[in-house]
Amino acid sequence: MHRNRKAAPAVRTARLACCALLVTATALVGCERGSSDGADATATGPSGCPDVQARAQAAVTRAERVDTPWGGPTTGPEAVSGKTIVYVAQTMTNPGVAGAARGVREAARVIGWDVRVIDGGGTPAGIQAAMSEAVALRPSGIVIGGFDPDSTAQQAARANAQRIPLIGWHAVPEPGPSREPDLFTNVTTRVQDVARISAQWIISDSNGRAGVVLITDASIPFARNKSDLIREELVGCRGVRLLSVENIPIPDASSRTPREISSLLSRFQDRWTHSVAINDLYFADAAPAFRAAGEEGSGPPYNIGAGDGDPSAFQRINSRQYQAATVPEPLSLQGWQIVDEFNRAFSGRPASGYTAPVHIATADNSQGATAWDPSGYREAYRKIWGK
Repeated sequence: MHRNRKAAPAVRTARLACCALLVTATALVGCERGSSDGADATATGPSGCPDVQARAQAAVTRAERVDTPWGGPTTGPEAVSGKTIVYVAQTMTNPGVAGAARGVREAARVIGWDVRVIDGGGTPAGIQAAMSEAVALRPSGIVIGGFDPDSTAQQAARANAQRIPLIGWHAVPEPGPSREPDLFTNVTTRVQDVARISAQWIISDSNGRAGVVLITDASIPFARNKSDLIREELVGCRGVRLLSVENIPIPDASSRTPREISSLLSRFQDRWTHSVAINDLYFADAAPAFRAAGEEGSGPPYNIGAGDGDPSAFQRINSRQYQAATVPEPLSLQGWQIVDEFNRAFSGRPASGYTAPVHIATADNSQGATAWDPSGYREAYRKIWGK
């Protein structure tokens, strides 16, 4: 079992035992929305998928480390002076977008640049207006902070025509340079890695026997792709049952999530042992429903957020209140990386090619932190820039 699941062992044992019985009850599972047909109906022994579970445990152990040495760039161009960066934010109420913006500001102070943040307010019209304002300012570079560049294609084309480099933060699915849209680089973790480690945590934590609810926003292609990847990884363990895939649009999360959680608890009861959501924010909205149903904050279902790692998620994890883990973005590091990537663009150098590895934060390894802030990057970038 996963080492941070010491709380409420009797409840956990009962729930997992019930989940194990489900593995043999195919008639029951077959009628459940979103259930997986790939579960093993005859799995016996200590794990529902020994080989898969062993690989998952090894991957989780690596991802939980907090002492991983810096694996990013150690060489590059010295700081170019006198630059101005505009950070166009999808919305500054999004903790991930805001966290990356703070990292950009911090790094800009060190390298000696000016930064202006323009908030798109989370609406298509607002984001287009913010991007138009950014281009009109004719800055040295523009950050596309958490929105699809295709939604501002005209503004991005004007920036390209004016040779203003664009760098994305979570702007396109893959990290690195992009031709269509034309981005010098895109800073993000790999969605495949985030999805895989989230599912592996569940497999490891449950010893290969879990009943899982997956929460996504199918209206966002990036989120839908992430949840599809999570599902593929989960069904690779024959002892895991995917009880339901819940499609809750992020804008509706605060109103819909409590109702859906109440319904799921009624439907699945002790069969529901674990949850995974494409963003931590769902568990902020789920907590009141779990509490109202009398569920213990430290007990099942054990919830993991496959993305962001905002301060409220760390608070729930550290207090063991309805969230057990998150796969957080290293937001400050990514802000510093954005500044370094701009410095490379201004110096006529290619993008660094660096992508931060995935990390899992739990109550055991976060030590009261409010964000995932790995060591070594500030010193490395200062050395590169001559600062």
